[in-house]
Amino acid sequence: MPGKNPDWSVLVFAKAPVPGAAKTRLIPLLGAAGAAMLHRRLITRALATARAAAADELTLWCAPDAGHPFLRSTAQQYGADLQVQHGADLGARMAHAFATTLQRAKRAICIGADCPALTAHHLQQAAAALRDGDDAVFVPAEDGGYALVGLSRAAPALFAGIPWGTSTVMAETRARLRDSGLRWHELETLWDIDRPQDYHRLQQSGLLDDAPSPV
Repeated sequence: MPGKNPDWSVLVFAKAPVPGAAKTRLIPLLGAAGAAMLHRRLITRALATARAAAADELTLWCAPDAGHPFLRSTAQQYGADLQVQHGADLGARMAHAFATTLQRAKRAICIGADCPALTAHHLQQAAAALRDGDDAVFVPAEDGGYALVGLSRAAPALFAGIPWGTSTVMAETRARLRDSGLRWHELETLWDIDRPQDYHRLQQSGLLDDAPSPV
């Protein structure tokens, strides 16, 4: 179980790497099994990055449940506590995870498994921004979303009714931040892995040298 009163906690959000349900936009390029295998590698990298950041607490938030053997074994490998995502959409699930975590932690930072360019240093920068007084911190993504969100207090309005998966996510979130009177900080913009062109960029980057080859 998570500990008591950590200074900062990292939440890794991940779907089970089930062929046909993971990285679906890459299935035409990699096949269902190849896309699921890539998702496994991305989850492993995200957990390794989070562990390297030396946060006080690391939690793997799983969907649809915490029963998948890969999620259980990888969480154990990296010393992550397992939690189940709850909510009708991504926003509701993140709002629930933040509310749960911030009941005990002073600061919480949430990442997914789609941004291998994210480093431990980015996580440490985000924690420092929250420690210095910002209410929220983000790593914007090139596609208009974001790869990291950190909060020093629960802010459910940032997640309700957001058009997830579109190019307006970060812009809409900025509007919510302004409306809520929250102080926020943005780190450098990074790229994530969703489309075939992102996969080719990943191959060229060398970030995941053992990523599966297209079928």
